[in-house]
Amino acid sequence: MGRKKGFYEKFIKRSQDLVLSLVALILLSPILLIVAILVRTKLGSPILFIQDRPGLNEKIFKMYKFRTMTDEKDESGDLLPDSVRLTKFGKMLRATSLDELPELWNIVRGDMAIVGPRPLLVQYLELYSGHQKRRHEVRPGLSGHAQVNGRNTISWEDKFNLDVEYVDNVSFIGDWKIIFLTIKKVFVREGISSDTSVTMEPFRGSVNNTNS
Repeated sequence: MGRKKGFYEKFIKRSQDLVLSLVALILLSPILLIVAILVRTKLGSPILFIQDRPGLNEKIFKMYKFRTMTDEKDESGDLLPDSVRLTKFGKMLRATSLDELPELWNIVRGDMAIVGPRPLLVQYLELYSGHQKRRHEVRPGLSGHAQVNGRNTISWEDKFNLDVEYVDNVSFIGDWKIIFLTIKKVFVREGISSDTSVTMEPFRGSVNNTNS
């Protein structure tokens, strides 16, 4: 039996996302152009980082972000660690969340929503417990409940619990609260990195992971 959706989620959320993302793309187009030129100048081509991510009902889609890392490799031809390839310019893009702006196009396409659990790596799918898999019962978001409550400074388990809490409580007021908190956190620049990584350590499965 599927999850019961409220009126907002059924009839308003997707239309609201489409309108807001289109307006944002138009208003932010000068910034998008400037960032694209800077990425091309400082990091080279390609300008965009494109990666497969699981979306609604675990359907795979291509997510777009501005590139923040170089392609520097070691003598064996393997990419250097993220901490080495992430330049000062790349850190600025991440700190200001400017690297996320191309995801507005994913929202227009219907791959993503403005608010929802963040789309993570495809290889994590087989590591989720049944409870954690519930994060895919809604479209992934540009920002989400976990992002305004710690982002990369909280544990994976806490992050997934917040994601599922969002799934069970999708609402108009809740979404707008997350939107405003996201804008605030972009200016404050909170939660960009974990204590031991430039972004977030890879998810390797929960300690008490069960598929129920």
